[in-house]
Amino acid sequence: MGKVTGFLEIDRHDRKYKPAADRIRNYKEFVIPLGDTETKNQAARCMDCGIPFCHTGCPVNNQIPDWNDLVYSGNWEQASANLHSTNNFPEFTGRICPAPCEASCTLNITDESVTIKTIECAIVDKAWQNGWIKPMVSTEKTGKNIAIIGSGPAGLAAAQQLARQGHSVDVYEKNSKAGGLLRYGIPDFKMEKHHIDRRVEQMQAEGVNFHFEKNIGVDLSMADIEKNYDAIILSGGSEKPRDLPIEGRDFSGIHFAMDFLPLQNKVISYEISDNEKSITANGKHVVVIGGGDTGSDCIGTSFRQGALSVTQLEIMPEPPEKENKQMTWPYWPLKMRTSSSQAEGAMRDFSVLTESFEGSDGILTGLNCIRVDDNLKKIDNSAFKIKADLVLLAMGFVHPIHEGLLKQIGVTLNDRGNVQANEDDYMTNINKIFVAGDMRRGQSLVVWAIREGRQVAHSVDKYLMGQTNLPR
Repeated sequence: MGKVTGFLEIDRHDRKYKPAADRIRNYKEFVIPLGDTETKNQAARCMDCGIPFCHTGCPVNNQIPDWNDLVYSGNWEQASANLHSTNNFPEFTGRICPAPCEASCTLNITDESVTIKTIECAIVDKAWQNGWIKPMVSTEKTGKNIAIIGSGPAGLAAAQQLARQGHSVDVYEKNSKAGGLLRYGIPDFKMEKHHIDRRVEQMQAEGVNFHFEKNIGVDLSMADIEKNYDAIILSGGSEKPRDLPIEGRDFSGIHFAMDFLPLQNKVISYEISDNEKSITANGKHVVVIGGGDTGSDCIGTSFRQGALSVTQLEIMPEPPEKENKQMTWPYWPLKMRTSSSQAEGAMRDFSVLTESFEGSDGILTGLNCIRVDDNLKKIDNSAFKIKADLVLLAMGFVHPIHEGLLKQIGVTLNDRGNVQANEDDYMTNINKIFVAGDMRRGQSLVVWAIREGRQVAHSVDKYLMGQTNLPR
């Protein structure tokens, strides 16, 4: 905890954003840090609540009251050590996690939760600035070889944990750089990619070997991988997008979000030139179908590319402005949220079903929509049209891609199409092959992927060595 009476004396004060008119001119991060003094004040608000629900609200079980107290006391370096004991990459979660820990904070009962995410980000940023984060190289080698397929947050977390145990770890990634959707899905204005690059450098110094542009099941056979490694972790994510197979779906101008978002990220990282970008929102009326984080990322990217207008459609009803605390706390509440991208000028419409696309000469010109009730039943005489030059489908992901890797292995899939494995050992139906992250649990948060990466590392180390001192 922080100051005993801090929550009574100090008001909640969180980070602010640069003005929308300024931030949409580039792809840089636009969150304004609080500074050391104000961050200490916010850490002082952590109260002696007896049962810290934030521990269970956080999927990686961060020891939040502990490092809040350390920040309040000015012991930033020890706060960083404590934070990293449960979270390998707090600079990722401190930027892009929706902060379920804050929803479960005792002070959230009055909508005044501790600014946990902001404090977390401040700790790790200060740690990097002061050189406190260094490679942790194992002095003893086990002689065991581990292959990790996929370098998203689950794969990265598992790789770092296992390399620090002295195992030889090879990470295979089908793209030209590490990070998975952290790099290619999340826009730079939410998280600049140098945060990933310096973690990769740290992990390489710790002994992790990265193999880029290696799509296992396509470029390399799974049989070769199985032959050369003592254990294999599948962490390829959930990449099969949910489609909208309605009339007009084949018109030019309709794309999946994950065909659109990576292109801009690759331009910024100089993997392709701006002229090679095959999809752009510049000068277009854009409609984003899907109200989640991916849809929000499409909005912010579209505005920065020069869209004339952006409309976001959601089939679900508009959520309430505030949740019923007695019914939901300390769990994640359903309530109205407005992301930074939505606040940049997007028009949002709820309870809307897209019935068909319209076009001319094979090119998209608009959408035919109708309103639905809370049971998703069509409302009579409520049809309307929306003009559109570009439609981005951001309705989530249904399961990992089955073709190639998974079909070659022959792992068992569950009824949702994800790789079957439990949370006790994360092992698939095939000996020595484990799975973690979205490939196992379905599309989820970065913080859940980090949790599963750490836990599968625990299971793999125990499988190989008979025992482990890695935390779960």
